[in-house]
Amino acid sequence: MGRMSRMAREEYLKKVAEAYLKADKKTKGMLLDECMRNTSMNRKYLIRKLRGIILGRAPTSKGLRKRGRHYGAEVDRALKTLWEIFDYPCSLRLKSSREQELGRLIAFGELQVDKETQEKLYKISPSTIDRHLRPYKGLIFYHRKGRRGSKASCLRREVPVRVGRGRGEVGEMEVDMVAFCGSSYMGEFVNVISAVEVCTGWWEGEGVMGRSQQATHEALQRMRRRSPFRWKEINTDNDSAFLNHHLKDYCRRERIAFSRTRPYRKNDHARVEQKNHTHVRRPFGYLRYDTEEELKLINDLLENELRLYKNLFQPVIKTIRKERIGGKIKKIRDIPKTPFQRLIESAEMPKEEEIHLRSLYNDLNPAELKRKIDKKLDELYSLYYKKTSRGERTINPHRKRTPSTVTFLMSNQR
Repeated sequence: MGRMSRMAREEYLKKVAEAYLKADKKTKGMLLDECMRNTSMNRKYLIRKLRGIILGRAPTSKGLRKRGRHYGAEVDRALKTLWEIFDYPCSLRLKSSREQELGRLIAFGELQVDKETQEKLYKISPSTIDRHLRPYKGLIFYHRKGRRGSKASCLRREVPVRVGRGRGEVGEMEVDMVAFCGSSYMGEFVNVISAVEVCTGWWEGEGVMGRSQQATHEALQRMRRRSPFRWKEINTDNDSAFLNHHLKDYCRRERIAFSRTRPYRKNDHARVEQKNHTHVRRPFGYLRYDTEEELKLINDLLENELRLYKNLFQPVIKTIRKERIGGKIKKIRDIPKTPFQRLIESAEMPKEEEIHLRSLYNDLNPAELKRKIDKKLDELYSLYYKKTSRGERTINPHRKRTPSTVTFLMSNQR
């Protein structure tokens, strides 16, 4: 029999229902077999459908036994606290942080949970973590892009292009600059130099006023001195703040390889671009910082709490290899680990630095570190609002500034 229309099927079932009501058990089975052949319906649904027609109501699904909730409100509260302490990571990174830091946080008194809740926190899977944190994720918003003002340099003919790194030794640094210019690129303002080690994910940051080559060079020297490993290569974009003779001569004297990326290929700097968002833009936002007080507070945070928090307590996920399956590429990733853990496993850190960092890690409370970061960020936002005449805090620091539509030349015309 051909496929029935919906109206024809309903009429057919009404006729069958009349016979089904008067039939015995064997005849009902034969009627159901015939209906299944004619309508292609599932047998159980067909029975409910015929009973609904007989009783004069729509078919209802059989009451399914609901699975009991294993993780209750206590686990939800503890998960939310962990998520906030570690700066809202994804479920895989949160799982790694939980395994590494849960016992220490309970010992520090940051989490008040019983033994049963603690065992459940150790057992909960990443997908279940995502499901339990879903109600809170809508309250957190991030913005991705800032402003850029890099310039081409004639020196780039002498600096080799290097792409596709990350499989060598520890010490390959990707360096970039993030501008805190607000909605205008005029005048001097704070720029944060961001550097990430490719193999381990270790990150360093330093703020400078303006974009002078000398200030950028001195900031890189300070970042290099406080890194717990030896820099072997500096890879920058084509910004004239980096492509200059100060940095080129310095790298030659210190025997550091100096390379650059291809112009207009931001994906050549994928690792440091990611850190620009997670380590710089998310904490500091998109406001314009252009005073010495703001620069001093930003550097205080970059050189101390924020640096330790990101490198010692924020796991990093790395791609091991890629496999093509049909028309899709599947990425195989390793277990999330903090840059500190990856650096120790690499065995390329001096013994004195390793002892110092291990001692520092054992003494630090990540929740207390996060509170100090938030406190200094509040002080930074207070400095910003104090220098402006806006009165109430109506500006969201994490929202990208909209540039003015009036150009500099137009504003200077009579």
